[in-house]
Amino acid sequence: MENRFNISVLIDGDNAQPKLIKEIIEEVSKYGKATIRRIYGDWTSQQMNSWKAIINQHSISPIQKFSYTTGKNSTDGSLIIDAMDILHGKNTEGFCIVSSDSDYTGLAKRIREEGLFVMGIGEKKTPTAFVKSCEVFTYTENLKTVEPDESEETIGNETKTPKSKKQTPSKKAKVNTKKISLSKEDSKTIDKAFDISINEEDKAHISTLGLNIRKIDPSFDPRSYGFKNLTKLFESIDKFEVIKNEVGGLNHPLIRIK
Repeated sequence: MENRFNISVLIDGDNAQPKLIKEIIEEVSKYGKATIRRIYGDWTSQQMNSWKAIINQHSISPIQKFSYTTGKNSTDGSLIIDAMDILHGKNTEGFCIVSSDSDYTGLAKRIREEGLFVMGIGEKKTPTAFVKSCEVFTYTENLKTVEPDESEETIGNETKTPKSKKQTPSKKAKVNTKKISLSKEDSKTIDKAFDISINEEDKAHISTLGLNIRKIDPSFDPRSYGFKNLTKLFESIDKFEVIKNEVGGLNHPLIRIK
């Protein structure tokens, strides 16, 4: 996927976490340029105070929306209307909706119908309908994850925390040998994606496999298991073997069943 296209980031200020805004923008930047950045909410309410100190730091434009009826949130409708205006303005190639609210399910579907990229960022409580309507969905719980082999050494079946991260030049980095158990749903997702990704030699390029996994489950993320990338995750799954595959001096790993 071309990762330099323009993405409009629309944040539901009533339904997102201010403390993760830096990580949210960084996550969007993996897929494109976060050109339009807007956050919606009633800025006269105390609930939005936590956003006020950080929106300028990240060039996010606040959009004022009053709650005209007690208990009724107007943010959803305002964000959706703005999204449709941007969509028809033809000045963006993708959207990121930051919310855990199912009310944006229809919007995500509409954007995809226009052939544009749409991603969502929200908590794991986000309804499945909204998650599945996005091309990519990232759980905020995964935005701060430490990779296991970066913080600990694994010896046999026993995991030990190293006394020091410093190593002498002659020492080789420890290879993560920790094995994990996938959830039943994730295991099915990987198996299906592998089956449609393999070549004539029954091997799959990790990049192709990753794309097909996302097509089946937009929320699949190796960080859910403590790994920063898919290669590290597959190295920890007993069923599969990761094969080094250098092309033009770069490694493009292959995956096969043991």
